[in-house]
Amino acid sequence: MKKNQHPSYRPVVFRDPSAGFALLTRSTLTSDRTVEWEDGRTYPVVDVDVSSASHPFYTGRSRVLDTEGRVERFNQRYGRK
Repeated sequence: MKKNQHPSYRPVVFRDPSAGFALLTRSTLTSDRTVEWEDGRTYPVVDVDVSSASHPFYTGRSRVLDTEGRVERFNQRYGRK
């Protein structure tokens, strides 16, 4: 195998700030930010928008984001009640 061909594969923490969930795994991703893990070591941290702790498919909770009454306007416009 050629040297310096592949990126380094090391422990990285993936964190979902919206759910308060973090996972320590191995990856080739890099980050300038670090976090101290439960074992006392410092690892690079990558923040993600969605994880298994916050995705509706995995949590079983669906979210309705109808803040402007779009569903009600649709029902009024097309005669559904």
